[in-house]
This record gives sequence, structure tokens and C-alpha cells, in this order.
Amino acid sequence: MKKDAIAEMFRRFEALDPDPKGELKSVNAFTMLVAVVLSAQATDAAVNQATKDLFRIADTPEKMLALGEERLAEMIRTIGLYRGKAKNVIALSRQLLDRHGGAVPQDRAALEALPGVGRKTANVVLNSVFGEATIAVDTHLFRLGNRLKLAPGKTPEEVERKLMKSVPDLYKARAHHWLILHGRYVCKARKPECWRCAMADLCPVKVKTPPPRT
Repeated sequence: MKKDAIAEMFRRFEALDPDPKGELKSVNAFTMLVAVVLSAQATDAAVNQATKDLFRIADTPEKMLALGEERLAEMIRTIGLYRGKAKNVIALSRQLLDRHGGAVPQDRAALEALPGVGRKTANVVLNSVFGEATIAVDTHLFRLGNRLKLAPGKTPEEVERKLMKSVPDLYKARAHHWLILHGRYVCKARKPECWRCAMADLCPVKVKTPPPRT
């Protein structure tokens, strides 16, 4: 996709939704970190359902440690890989207390040193909590990066690197949320809803999905 088309795409995203928000629910930086860790290979809806009660009683590293791994695992058992995730959340809570005074660090290396936190999770936290211009590449962004020729690449890291170059600076801090919501609800994996896409005329995909028959 050409530079001017990319700029126009994000101008339209902004016109439609000037302040996009992610769908994971949290009450503070710590619970956002936990929610993102739990969201690996799980839907945001499933995580929100599991954390609704959890975050009422454990919204700090201290309270999470007091809850304990077994009780935590029980509370998130509806989420995939819940036992491993419970272990990681308890371990990262302890590390936050031991190394960061209980605060979520605004530093990529420190975040990625936490159990269960990889580059994508760190990017989400840096963007959603601290407002940094990072772009976390999940399955939706990976698909859109390649399908729309925004940032074609064979790995999430390659797509991220190219997105950071292609997305105009003005929109970079909001790009992650716009793209994930667009990929989740409009430019879907199997049947993209091209007939209602505000970007259809900019899209390089030649064969568009027709509207459903009524």
C-alpha cells in the first residue's frame, strides 16, 4: 500500500473513532498487565469474564500473592492454559514487589523480564498504560499487515518493524487499537465484511466479499 493511501486509511480510522480503546478490562496498570498475560491464546471476552471477580479482590501484586496460585488458578480456570498462567501471574507479582516496589515498570526490558511477558505483552502495556507509540502484533495485526500490504512480513517481529515505519507518527500510538478492532469486527480472517468497510477503496485485495443476500 502506498504512503498516501496508508495516511488516508488512518485519517479515516481517526474520523470514525478518535480515541480507540482495547476491550480488555482493568482497573489499574497491574491488572492491565495481568489481563494481557491471561489473554494469550484466549479471547478478551473470556478474560474479562474470568477477571471480573478476580480484580475485585486482587488488584495489586500484594493481594495477588495473598490469593495464592491455587486459588488464582481456580478463578481463571475457564481460560486456556490457566495453570501455567496462574503460575506466571504469581511469579510476576513477586518480581514486581522484589524489583520494582510493586509498580509496573515503564521499561521494555524490565517488562519482558517478567514471567509470562513477551514482546507483544510488553507492547500492549507500554501503549495502553503509558501511552507509548508501540504496536503489538497479534493474529489480527499480522493478518492485516499482510492482507492490506501495510507491512508484509513472515513473522510478527517483521510486521511490527514495518508497521512502525509505515504508520504516520500522528497515528502511531492509536494504531494498535484501530487495527485490532478492524481485524476483529470488519476485516475478519475468513469472511471479511468488505461491503461495510470504510477502507474498501484503499484496499489492495482485488476480490471483495459481497454483501450477504437478503
